[in-house]
Amino acid sequence: MTELEHYTALTALWVGLAWAPYIIDRVLVRGLMGALANPSPDAIPQSQWAQRAKRAHKVAIEAFLPFAVLALMAIMRAPDDVYAGTLAMIFFYGLVAHYIIYLFGIIVLRTLAFVVAVSAMGLMALHVLGVT
Repeated sequence: MTELEHYTALTALWVGLAWAPYIIDRVLVRGLMGALANPSPDAIPQSQWAQRAKRAHKVAIEAFLPFAVLALMAIMRAPDDVYAGTLAMIFFYGLVAHYIIYLFGIIVLRTLAFVVAVSAMGLMALHVLGVT
């Protein structure tokens, strides 16, 4: 498995599992039946950190789709491309850092981590388009 494939798969796994912390919080705050109930304005609000985790997960989902398309294009063109693999690694770590920093409510660092991830995605787009 190449670095590009490895980090694309890790990112997919991360995005696919990042819901778990806020669902666990929902069970702890509302109880099992409250967590399984339909959304309601009367529901007990989740912990602040869990609300932030949910928002960070939504951002990760939205960022992953364009990255995945670009990564798949790069894999089809040149799977052993070290530059694309490095960009995939930067995207992965930027997205994970964004989630964790968002979870703790650190405003400026959260934005910087997201900018790192999106910059890697932008460079991947330029690379796939043959600009870099």
